Amino acid sequence: MSPTSSNQSPKLIRSTKVLVVGLVAVIVVLGLALIMLTVGQSAPPTQTERVDALADSNEECVVCHRRTTPGIVEQYGHSSMAAAEVKCRDCHEVKSDYPGAVEHEGTYVLGSPTPAMCEKCHTAEVAQFNQSRHSLPAYVAMAGSKDLSPDLLAKYQAIPEGSFAPDKMRNALFAIEGPDVTRFACESCHNVGKPHEDGSIGECQKCHLRHEFSLEQARKPETCNACHIGPDHPQWEIYQESPHGIAYATGGHTWHWEADPGTLKVTDFPAPTCAICHMSGFGASGTTHDVGDRLTWYLFAPISERRPGWQDNQTRMQNVCRECHNNEFIETFYNEADKLTEAINAWVKESDDIVAPLKEKGLMTQEPFDEPIDFTYFELWHHWGRTAKFGAWMQGADYVQWHGAYEILSDLAELREMVKAKLHDAEAGE
Repeated sequence: MSPTSSNQSPKLIRSTKVLVVGLVAVIVVLGLALIMLTVGQSAPPTQTERVDALADSNEECVVCHRRTTPGIVEQYGHSSMAAAEVKCRDCHEVKSDYPGAVEHEGTYVLGSPTPAMCEKCHTAEVAQFNQSRHSLPAYVAMAGSKDLSPDLLAKYQAIPEGSFAPDKMRNALFAIEGPDVTRFACESCHNVGKPHEDGSIGECQKCHLRHEFSLEQARKPETCNACHIGPDHPQWEIYQESPHGIAYATGGHTWHWEADPGTLKVTDFPAPTCAICHMSGFGASGTTHDVGDRLTWYLFAPISERRPGWQDNQTRMQNVCRECHNNEFIETFYNEADKLTEAINAWVKESDDIVAPLKEKGLMTQEPFDEPIDFTYFELWHHWGRTAKFGAWMQGADYVQWHGAYEILSDLAELREMVKAKLHDAEAGE
């Protein structure tokens, strides 16, 4: 055997050692990476054990309804109200002569409790709701004010929206479509402000789904999506494309949805939802059930005006904004959104000027929605004008532009041609 084959050279030995050390280093690094990857992975969320406050209940209502409507009993058993020992009969049972009472198993009940029942415990919330846009104004926008009792009419006119338009006529589309349609359309949302036989107003269950009455459910924007959606008030769609909505979509599963009311901080909600902006106690602004309490403008109107006491409203809303944004950002945003609102107002006023000659000459009928020009004239403000304003204040650029400003300009052009054609036909004696 040659010397070179039996004795390795120092150079070869050094190379071998470098190779071994390198392999060990790679293995260590890969091992550490694997450990870090494993540690970094989110553990699957553990299912919090839900307490059933009715599990051992022998109350007559619970025992019977476990057989007939077990889902309702299951839901209510997990509610905070059941945990507080609120009984079924506390909300449902009434005297035999109570308006709307029906006989049931030897007593009298309301199948769907009215806000008068809720008011026993939630006095402030009901009072705030009664002054809100969700109260009588929502119902009157659909059904008109002519059938309101003197007492209800006075309550309606005392609400900012009621004083803004105290004598609304019955909504034309509601009348034209008829109850077979509106039962599943207009009423599904606008009955949130429906008056009841006992004189109370509204349907709390529109936002607080029975029977669990979950804070998380009431706070999540999907709940508002039930009504605030579509071409005339697409707040849900706007929210989804806004920075706030993106934050919710990507991180909302980590937010503190069940935090006690009045205690919410940015650590609970790093970005706002509908409830945070309009209702929740957040920062220096207290909890309210008046959804107009923090609004500056009547954005729903054809030509928007500032609300009574809008400066105070604005302060309350800006208190919410201030938890994340500095004063310069907030003031700049408000100034620019105000200008947008005025610009949309100007276009709606222009549409009024365009059709004015037809009204002066009696060339537009008094009947609503009986010719194409009525629909174009209505959609310009009711769909596109409102959408552009909502889009600006909620930061949804697509809804300001293509579902708003563009459609307004298109309808203005169409209105000019329609008016020109009608005037021409009238002059020609056609």
